[in-house]
Amino acid sequence: MEFLQLHYFQTVARLEHMTQAAKELNVSQPSLSNSIQRLEKKLGIPLFERQGRHVKLNAFGKTYLRRVEQAFLELKEGEREIKDMAGLDHGVVSLFVSLPYVLPTLLKEFLTLHPHVRVIQRQLASALEMRNDLDNAEIDFCISSTPVIGPDIEWLTLVEEELYLTVPKGHRFASRDSIRLIEAANEPFISLSSQTNFREITDGFCRQAGFEPRSAFELEEVSAIQTLVEMGLGITFTLPLSLGGRASNPDTVQLKITEPYCHRTFGIAWNRKHYLSQAAIHFREFVIDFFK
Repeated sequence: MEFLQLHYFQTVARLEHMTQAAKELNVSQPSLSNSIQRLEKKLGIPLFERQGRHVKLNAFGKTYLRRVEQAFLELKEGEREIKDMAGLDHGVVSLFVSLPYVLPTLLKEFLTLHPHVRVIQRQLASALEMRNDLDNAEIDFCISSTPVIGPDIEWLTLVEEELYLTVPKGHRFASRDSIRLIEAANEPFISLSSQTNFREITDGFCRQAGFEPRSAFELEEVSAIQTLVEMGLGITFTLPLSLGGRASNPDTVQLKITEPYCHRTFGIAWNRKHYLSQAAIHFREFVIDFFK
């Protein structure tokens, strides 16, 4: 049984279409079909239900796919372990971080201590994507406000931080230190996309206060949101930890929310079953100390 044959099987199982799989694998469709048929002949049992060029895993195929994916994962882990034998100076750390203003400072301090470590940051959108990437060893760590839950995933709380309401310096609330959230019921909010976890959290706090927030702008970047607030186009929820230096911007005012209690917890997640390089282990220890 060939490694390439198993890779072909995995791709066909994922796409459920022979022609599309052949195109992705850059092989001819007849060659791919023959390869799958040879695999089934060797196993002595069909793995797919066929409907023209469309195929679908049967019960045997689903069971076999799980084993094949585990085998590929073990090979990937072995490759990482061998590379790590070169030592900390040549390690790689892959991660997702949902704190855009914290990341540069965090990485600068870590790389000052370990200048030869290579850091790869992934862009992920949801808790499901984070869990899948941890499960599949695509990343070493997630540093996020969204707890990542799974049977093999460890989650360690790093810090809990209150949300503030940020208003422009000329705003009617700008002379105050604190606010009840219900007082902002009629204000235009500048928010992240409704698909993000942070937006779900802040909308939930507004509903808890007794109103549905009016979103004047929906943006993808935290920095762009802060710029629009500075221009006087609305107000927004912020976390001082996420703002970095802009938390003390003279063009905005941070108001403590007295009711309801608005907070967010940040943590780090990793998969306990996956091999962590010496570089990754040192990075995890550094991050824990960084947030103390």
